[in-house]
Amino acid sequence: MTATAELKGRADSLFLRKRLTAFGLPVLLLIYLTYIFFSFDILGLSERADLENGRTLIRDSYSYKTHVTRDNRNGDITIAVEGERKGTYAAGTAPGWVKLGDDTVVNLGDGHVVTFGEKTVSYDVPGYGLITAEPGRKGVQAVLPEGNTPDWINASKNRLTINSDAGRLTITRNRSEVFRYSLGWELFFFTLDSPYHGMGAGDLLSHALDGEAGAIVSDVWNNKMWRHADVAWALFETILMAFLGTMGAAVVALPLAFLAAKNFAPLMAIRFAARRLFDFFRGVDALIWTIVLARAFGPGPLTGALAILITDTGSFGKMFSEALENVDGKQIEGIQSTGAKPLQRYRFGVIPQITPVLLSQVLYFLESNTRSATIIGAITGGGIGLLLTQAMITQKDWEEVSYYIVLIILMVMLMDWISGMLRRRLIKG
Repeated sequence: MTATAELKGRADSLFLRKRLTAFGLPVLLLIYLTYIFFSFDILGLSERADLENGRTLIRDSYSYKTHVTRDNRNGDITIAVEGERKGTYAAGTAPGWVKLGDDTVVNLGDGHVVTFGEKTVSYDVPGYGLITAEPGRKGVQAVLPEGNTPDWINASKNRLTINSDAGRLTITRNRSEVFRYSLGWELFFFTLDSPYHGMGAGDLLSHALDGEAGAIVSDVWNNKMWRHADVAWALFETILMAFLGTMGAAVVALPLAFLAAKNFAPLMAIRFAARRLFDFFRGVDALIWTIVLARAFGPGPLTGALAILITDTGSFGKMFSEALENVDGKQIEGIQSTGAKPLQRYRFGVIPQITPVLLSQVLYFLESNTRSATIIGAITGGGIGLLLTQAMITQKDWEEVSYYIVLIILMVMLMDWISGMLRRRLIKG
């Protein structure tokens, strides 16, 4: 009976623990989620979120806007891709959906038509009606169809904004402007002033075969809107920062790692100092080092490379010292028996053993630092990170943001492929 009672007690205790565990985990998870909800101010975040701005930025990432602008003071019409001077149509020229004349007619597609008259601006919206406005010194006198004003129309005394599915019309006292969205990245290869703008692939090939290949490549490479030459140089700077920082850290960390390994540095004080130095270097994030070095040496790619070098010196030093502590002493003894000096013993008895670890870690960090160099470049003012930050801040050239992100992804994929190939060649043979 005593054994049976003991077994029953154990079973009851185990059952109770299982029930408490099954009940306690969901409670702890609920408490944790509740803490996150209030700590991160989820309600405030949802109130501050601008979904309309988010949709606009997403749409801008794969499309472009052509601005048709009329100066209400003198009636001048300006047509420009993304509203930039480098993408402005010459006077008297316009895309096919804009009809110039006494009245400028802008066809936004699907029946949406905006007309810039001598004094008035009208927008014919299918399914809603004709909207007219007369801008002047007294403000914007808008006339809307009868009924409730829809959410996509914002009308005030001095401004009228219409956001429809086909485009956007903004009217103020001094200016009336229409945005027309189109898919793609306009002027990506040739700007409007290039003689090759608007040509098809067949025509371009024909001109290239006629001896104009150099001129075609030059027009693409020196594109004033997309700045392909500057972007290529920025990518090179990003890779250069990652390469110099990673390889420099490996060169600095390897000799210091001998001072942190037990089997190569018998004095505990030396090992302690070397290890604490590595902890200090890798304990401070690369972004912190970037900010400190930028204040000390100024912005530039070299500052970013130094920040990567300092951080990776700590990481490499720890990994290299651990690899040195695991080397096979018999190989070192064999080299020593030939009368080799200490440096020769290290060169031929130690380095060959840890080379696979060194190369594997260095190549992995090079690949990782290629991504990190993008962020570091945004702080130090160099590389593709700087261009990406500038495009994000303006919130105007979001298609360029997409372009830079695509290039960064391709750059990381390329570095991953190169590092993998080098691992196979150098480590496996």
